[in-house]
Amino acid sequence: MPRVPRPAAFSAAALLTLGLTACAGNSSSEEDSGPGDWSTVTIEHALGATTIDAEPERVATVNWANHEVPLALGVVPVGMAAANFGDDDGDGVLPWVEERLEELDAETPVLFDETDGIDFEAVADTRPDVILAAYSGLTQEDYDTLSEIAPVVAYPETAWATPWREMIGLNSKALGMADEGEKLVSDLEGEIDEAVAAHPGIENSSAMFLTHVDTTDLSEVSFYTAHDTRTRFFEDLGLETPESVANASADTEEFSLTRSAERADSFDDVDIIVTYGGDEIVEALESDPLLSQMPAVENSAIVSLPGEEPLGTAANPTPLSISWVLDDYLSLLAEAAEKQ
Repeated sequence: MPRVPRPAAFSAAALLTLGLTACAGNSSSEEDSGPGDWSTVTIEHALGATTIDAEPERVATVNWANHEVPLALGVVPVGMAAANFGDDDGDGVLPWVEERLEELDAETPVLFDETDGIDFEAVADTRPDVILAAYSGLTQEDYDTLSEIAPVVAYPETAWATPWREMIGLNSKALGMADEGEKLVSDLEGEIDEAVAAHPGIENSSAMFLTHVDTTDLSEVSFYTAHDTRTRFFEDLGLETPESVANASADTEEFSLTRSAERADSFDDVDIIVTYGGDEIVEALESDPLLSQMPAVENSAIVSLPGEEPLGTAANPTPLSISWVLDDYLSLLAEAAEKQ
């Protein structure tokens, strides 16, 4: 799961040296690519505007899941962020990414450890021509620092809130593969529609995604807003955003909010609750005198995802995880919908 990055200590002089080295080692131009093969691409985003003058040959990605776009399109990055959530075998690569690398007969790219923020020096060492971060939490300082290394594609509006379609669109455009990106989106939409059609029981049900529940303190309820990509994925799956969640999201750009449990009755329009954890989470919710009054809790219409495993991670949709998780996730939602 994405963590908000903290700028790493990295001197301007060292960065400039690395940036110049990267440029010198990977000089490319429209002439290199052949006349007419590349048209300059400019991408506007929340942190500025990025111009890519030549076809990228060395692609690096930072923050969560951006590497899945080039991989889905057959391009292996020279470096990408190591998975820091849902990594079941501890190798820094999620299973759907491992499967794609095997399909491409490719070795694992350099993995950037982002536990303490972006490792700018490691990114520079891969000598990228472009850095993809359309789904990210980059600060302006992060962006400015990375831009000394290579052109950077940041998120379009709000940190950690880029929908999967837009992530594909922006990152594929930066690669000069906008048409291929559109086809990838279309193929995934078709796959989703087919899978949803096989689970008609969830149609028109409303769903709310609680953030990590603290069973030792249920005095507050934290939930993902309508801006978060997990919540937006509900709509792809035929579910509705409850009016209570939509209204709470209207006056904020935050991807999560917290409410007192005393206001739990405001979520009476929630049919299904999705959250992270195991049986202990469900038991805690059902035994709480306030939260147990929520219809979804009262009906045990709760999907409890294993938070530290790939299944829970994939509830946040990404280009490669959608196909991997779709059937399992829909089955769990359908089971919960039957309890309404």
